[in-house]
Amino acid sequence: MYVIFMVTTCLAAFVNGYAAFLNFRGAESVKVVADRVRVPRWWMAPLGTLLACGAVGLLAGFAVPVLGAAAASGLVLYFVCAVTAHLRVGDRQIGGAVFFLLLAAAALSANVAYHDHW
Repeated sequence: MYVIFMVTTCLAAFVNGYAAFLNFRGAESVKVVADRVRVPRWWMAPLGTLLACGAVGLLAGFAVPVLGAAAASGLVLYFVCAVTAHLRVGDRQIGGAVFFLLLAAAALSANVAYHDHW
């Protein structure tokens, strides 16, 4: 269980950190998705901040497990909203958002299972 916890948490932290970087940088791929789901481009920095906080929180969860669970829960909520934003406008290109959602859910599940929060 330890290996699954470590791998999912590190992978989730890395991909969310990279996504935050792309938001902060104003990458064209992020702008295209924002335009497609009708999200104002000025939201990219605040959304990037949420992603960065989630990534840092996942890593901080190695020292404080409840913090990692809270960060993973926040990322699950973030990506539920992202999938909803895609569906709201009828965008069928939701593969990325669903992948991130499943990865955040896996990190949360692994955290809870490893630390036996129940």
